[in-house]
Amino acid sequence: MKIGYLGPEASFTHHAVKSVFTDEEYIAFPTIPDCLEALAEEKVDRAVVPLENALEGSVPITIDYLFHDVDLHITAELISPIEQHLMVHPDNQDRWQDVTKIMSHSHALAQCHKYLYYRFRGIELEPSTSTSAAAKYVSEHPEENVAAIGNALAADTYGLKVVEENIHDFHFNHTRFVVLTSEKETTLLPFEQDAEKSTLMITLPSDDRPGALHQVLSAFSWRQLSLSKIESRPLKTGLGNYFFIIDVEKPVDGVLMQGAIEELEALGCTVKILGSYKKHMLQPQK
Repeated sequence: MKIGYLGPEASFTHHAVKSVFTDEEYIAFPTIPDCLEALAEEKVDRAVVPLENALEGSVPITIDYLFHDVDLHITAELISPIEQHLMVHPDNQDRWQDVTKIMSHSHALAQCHKYLYYRFRGIELEPSTSTSAAAKYVSEHPEENVAAIGNALAADTYGLKVVEENIHDFHFNHTRFVVLTSEKETTLLPFEQDAEKSTLMITLPSDDRPGALHQVLSAFSWRQLSLSKIESRPLKTGLGNYFFIIDVEKPVDGVLMQGAIEELEALGCTVKILGSYKKHMLQPQK
């Protein structure tokens, strides 16, 4: 089985993949769209991408691409602790406090905002496609006194020196990754599994009548279906036009969930079911 993931090697996504798919072929992709397109085109059998971070919220490109561009299904959720470290090329470890630039994924830079503001105010922050891409760049450019923010695996893989550990602003820093397939199926993983939940993408009726969102939420409320997340994203059809991504703490094939979906469709909503799946808690990187 081929598992596509947001790379390059030693990214947080790579760690999540290695934690659950131990005997498969891993294929790294430089961007989230590249990874999702590879799955849609059946170049890989599974794709693993980040969906949400506890500090910085959702990863918009993942949500938007799943809504607008590909027909894929979530079959498992991986929750991984995230520890961000500052790392430099060994040639520059004695002058790391004078770095001219700090590179990382935009979410990682945001997760370390306070640290960067107080320790490196005025230093250029350059977003990269992933934390490991930043580490790889630093390893390949020892002549530049630049630093990367990433995980311990990236430091080991690319031969970098960690000069400051755990620089993220808040202790509870976790990222939610999703395992995607092109078919509706359940990905069974060898861990303890929490209760099943479902993710829906809902578009409100086109007549834009008052109280439409209230009616959507009421369809879940009176059935006592617990929502663990609701978020709006632009439909890209004009200002004020949104779709909603909703996580419900029930499998989609239950009687109450089926009733809620039927009620939403009767109201004129469009409902896209991303899948029902289990949650898996991963161990921190060693």
